[in-house]
Amino acid sequence: MSLQQFWFVLVAVLFTGYFVLEGFDFGVGMLMPILGRGSDVRRRVVLNTIGPVWDGNEVWLITAGGAMFAAFPEWYASLFSGFYLALLLLLVALILRICAIEWRAKINSPQWRAWADIGIGIGSWIPALAWGWVFANLVRGVPLNEQRQVAGSVWDLLSPYALLGAATTGILFALHGAIFLALKTGGEVRDDARTCVRILFVPTVTIVGVFGLWTQLAYGSAWTWAALGAAVLGLVVAGGATGAARDGWAFLGTTLTIIAATVLLVGSLYPNVMPSTIDPAFDLTIDNASSSHYTLQVMSWAAVLCTPVVLIYQGWTYWVFRKRLTVEQIPAPTGLPR
Repeated sequence: MSLQQFWFVLVAVLFTGYFVLEGFDFGVGMLMPILGRGSDVRRRVVLNTIGPVWDGNEVWLITAGGAMFAAFPEWYASLFSGFYLALLLLLVALILRICAIEWRAKINSPQWRAWADIGIGIGSWIPALAWGWVFANLVRGVPLNEQRQVAGSVWDLLSPYALLGAATTGILFALHGAIFLALKTGGEVRDDARTCVRILFVPTVTIVGVFGLWTQLAYGSAWTWAALGAAVLGLVVAGGATGAARDGWAFLGTTLTIIAATVLLVGSLYPNVMPSTIDPAFDLTIDNASSSHYTLQVMSWAAVLCTPVVLIYQGWTYWVFRKRLTVEQIPAPTGLPR
């Protein structure tokens, strides 16, 4: 394996980890108005399931972006310039979500918390849809010219395939979040979360199946059929485990689906990182978009030494905060009903 291939795989792994971990964070935020309805205490139960881990999950995105910048600077530059408005909107949404989560409890006011909850919802829905749209456009190809700049406007990137990609990540993250809530809560919140899983399951299977098959037939290779099969298997496991009240297995099922779907996308993209719809000669590949051999070599040693430490620490965090949450464990705010 060359250093360029190693770093392409590593960037893919980092984005996969981000989608798996931040995916259920987005799902929780998307479903918070539904599963937290009726009282502030229910909403706090929902939000507290991700409270200890959501900011750590975002580190995967920062690391993926940093790895892309260092290992494939041409890819980073073309992607962030060509998708500037979309990625700016995504960044604003993430900032809004951060502020809403951090400041929600700072003022004991129902109106304040209501606005914070709106911010959490917006900051969850926009990224959940945007990431599918961005990666679908990368696989489909963009109007990349000889100067390695994306020509045209954002309207040129609103193809049916890209919009279906947005719908796929949106509904898949919502299902992933609902299963996570069923795994992390007890009592009435868990019951409602499992009901939400059953409602979302068939639409998710349909949308993910259509998008996955479209991707495979139009852009995939022989080996990516295995990734598509694994994505379908994950949803089957999630559905069966939910019916058997095995929330842990259901969560592993949607986790497998997200991993397999990401493998399908990056596998269909390889060896390109940004295909050009203008002329294949303008394609950005892992070779012509990468940093120097020395840079990749130094970064590889840093990655090998630091990555296990980060993984161990994050795994320990999830272990410490593994217990279920219930409404009875959350005290009502002073002067307000539960």
